Amino acid sequence: MSGTLNKVMLIGHLGDEVKMHYFEGGGCVGRFPLATNETYTNKSTNERVTNVEWHNIVLRNKAAEICEKYLTKGDKVYIEGRIKTRKWQDDTGNDRYSTEIQANDFTFLTTKKDSQAAASTQPAQPQKQVENTTETTGKAASDDDLPF
Repeated sequence: MSGTLNKVMLIGHLGDEVKMHYFEGGGCVGRFPLATNETYTNKSTNERVTNVEWHNIVLRNKAAEICEKYLTKGDKVYIEGRIKTRKWQDDTGNDRYSTEIQANDFTFLTTKKDSQAAASTQPAQPQKQVENTTETTGKAASDDDLPF
């Protein structure tokens, strides 16, 4: 293979709201942190260990505006893009580096129902009504647990 590939695929949760920066020419950039994790069992202590990795996600123009409008902290999202490292000098003249994921595709994985339930502080009475309606239409309540 003579070419190279710079491709990243992540599924994670937003660590903060999308922060927007608008330019004079009409363009914009949106940024947010994305948390991914891995969980394993330590064989020597038999303890479950979870490691969290944080990724800096950068979106441009319309994609950034869509994410700002529909994503909130904690939402689950699929991000596809490429790794980019930026270099700059800080106030003391030292070289500093930042690694980002320049996103070019995304899919919202948190449903609107999930987002509303997380934001709501009221009891889950409406969800119970939905389950009863589902049972009367002939579907089993366990169908709601299917991932598709």
